[in-house]
Amino acid sequence: MKRFLQRYGGPVVVVALLGVTGFVRADEAPPAAQPSAGDQQPAPAMGQEPAAAPAAAPAAAPAAPEPADAPAAPAPAAAPDSAASGQPLYRVSGNQVDHDTLEGWHTWRAMACERCHGANQEGLVGPSLVADLKTLSRADFDKCVLEGSVDKGMPNFNGVASVVKNLDHLYAFLKGRSDGAIPTGNLKELQ
Repeated sequence: MKRFLQRYGGPVVVVALLGVTGFVRADEAPPAAQPSAGDQQPAPAMGQEPAAAPAAAPAAAPAAPEPADAPAAPAPAAAPDSAASGQPLYRVSGNQVDHDTLEGWHTWRAMACERCHGANQEGLVGPSLVADLKTLSRADFDKCVLEGSVDKGMPNFNGVASVVKNLDHLYAFLKGRSDGAIPTGNLKELQ
């Protein structure tokens, strides 16, 4: 233990004090979702890109008609239109969200953003994103995540490929939380 602290104690203490223990190197990817037992593939060798996951075939089971006296299922809530595409930022029904928004939640979890912004995005040592996303523009959000704000303790994630790739999805997840449409806790993909 003494040897570990002598070798790593200084950086660990500095990182812990700064609240940025969720850092990853730019060439490291966040942990992938665990595949089911039948989908397991061998891990790629060091320095190799992982193989693309096979596309899951959509289930084509016909839906059983509902009885006339059964209450209708609530329609998924949709966010205001995204300015770029005219499509909603997110779709929500209970704790289920669309695939892209779920990817944003996975990015949030993989980067351990809750260490500073809190598990419910309501702030901890970092600001409340639930409150900030009510007024923060999309351009300012992108700038803050990608460039960081060293004076405020926000690291830059421009060198983290998974964050850059999922920035739109991360924004959709956080905007949904800010709008009060996405609940706290574990999310699942909208069926």
